[in-house]
Amino acid sequence: MNIKPETIQAVSWAGKMGKKYTDRNPQSTKELNELYRKQYGISRVKLNRDFLGALDRNFKILEVGANIGLQLETLRKMGFSNLLGVEINEYAVRQAKEIHPKVDIIRGSALNLPFREGYFDLVFTSGVLIHISPKDINKALDEIWRTSSRYVWGFEYFAPELSEITYRGKKDLLWKRDFCALYLQRFPDFKIVKEQKFSLKGSENQSQMFLLKKV
Repeated sequence: MNIKPETIQAVSWAGKMGKKYTDRNPQSTKELNELYRKQYGISRVKLNRDFLGALDRNFKILEVGANIGLQLETLRKMGFSNLLGVEINEYAVRQAKEIHPKVDIIRGSALNLPFREGYFDLVFTSGVLIHISPKDINKALDEIWRTSSRYVWGFEYFAPELSEITYRGKKDLLWKRDFCALYLQRFPDFKIVKEQKFSLKGSENQSQMFLLKKV
């Protein structure tokens, strides 16, 4: 699929910055869980079980911003089988096919998901919405809402009010806010199934995990 990045942030993630991100981050689910324990004192597997443990393992699930597929591989090991990821960085997509061949990831943009309305039972992001500019975030949320028939799940940096964070010495690349509240304000058909905040060790930052359901 020929993807033309639509924003300054997308150009950065589709290019060398995205490749460097891919190479310096965990390459296995074991490394991912160790990172979560170090940062939050809880494994990603435990978080997933707490939030998704009761859901049907046959659900169609889409991850937006899947990188090399670690989150999807973690879900696969939980028993979920209908998994797909969308990722804007071509290098990450190639790496995913080599490292995690049992999950499927295609190139795509959060601002223009190539799927029909309600195609998935659950659509989720993990550390992705924070990298979408405030002027574009509603478009991304609209696409996530549009392609999910039941649930939206997220894990993102949290702040009561919108605030920018300098990302590796650069501006205009990371923002934290209450993404759960943003979804609820924009889509009145959502209700909260579960929401919890987690403090990042050695930092003033918090992350928020939330599961929303269409009613």
